[in-house]
Amino acid sequence: MKCEWQSYLKLLPHWLSTQVDVLGKETLQELRLRIGQAPTLVLNNQTVCLKRIVCKEDLQHIMNAATQYSPWSAQSVANGYITVRGGHRIGICGECILQNSSIIGIRYPTSLCIRVARDFLGIADGAHTIQGNILIIGSPGTGKTTLLRDLIRLRAKYNRESIAVVDERGEIFPAVGETSCFALDGAIDVLQFCPKHLATEMLLRTMNPTCIAVDEITKNEDCDALYQAGWCGVSLIATAHAASKQELYNRPVYRPIVDSKLFQTLLVMQQDKSWKAERMALCK
Repeated sequence: MKCEWQSYLKLLPHWLSTQVDVLGKETLQELRLRIGQAPTLVLNNQTVCLKRIVCKEDLQHIMNAATQYSPWSAQSVANGYITVRGGHRIGICGECILQNSSIIGIRYPTSLCIRVARDFLGIADGAHTIQGNILIIGSPGTGKTTLLRDLIRLRAKYNRESIAVVDERGEIFPAVGETSCFALDGAIDVLQFCPKHLATEMLLRTMNPTCIAVDEITKNEDCDALYQAGWCGVSLIATAHAASKQELYNRPVYRPIVDSKLFQTLLVMQQDKSWKAERMALCK
């Protein structure tokens, strides 16, 4: 397992980072901070609440530390999150700033959810032998991105595929400078911080991949882009939010790719972060 743990701790006020380091270095999944309440540490097997109360200065400290890492921070804050060095993601709640009915930012943060990015080699063992397009599904926090990352590596190494990765949030292969924090071997090309529907078309046109990998398809334009790429002789790997194949089928945004049989196999994430393969043909 690999994690940019020090990068995570540097986001936090000193009083909080020392306790988080002791309690969660190996097992922390996410840290939840709400003004006027005690911090909550979600660990692998338990949830721990600290005693000190979070104040607005604590959240402002974290926001200031986080936005120094990336020139794309303002745009990502408008989407409700910031991805920081090491691939850690900060979800934000507070007062939205609207302009022409669009969110352009969030000010006065009141709640933060800071997720830890960890890399596990070999968790996709066996999945790289599956033929056809693969869709990884699961509830939030079940490890979809972690499985996707490892599957990309295994397919590049053992299948000798040239894989173009759409990494819109900078979480699949987060970089420190010009180097990925996590293992990145083989014919893998990563395009970061570009909207998925634009990045998919760009990579298809310019990088001549044999496979395109996309994390968290959530919009109609994401599905449309995959649909177009999928019939151009390129294989696909993607992730989506759905706890089961029936839930996937019931969500309108995913119906076009389900009805078209664009994906042949589902990898369904379990609560213990394991996965099981199911055929898409079984969806009804």
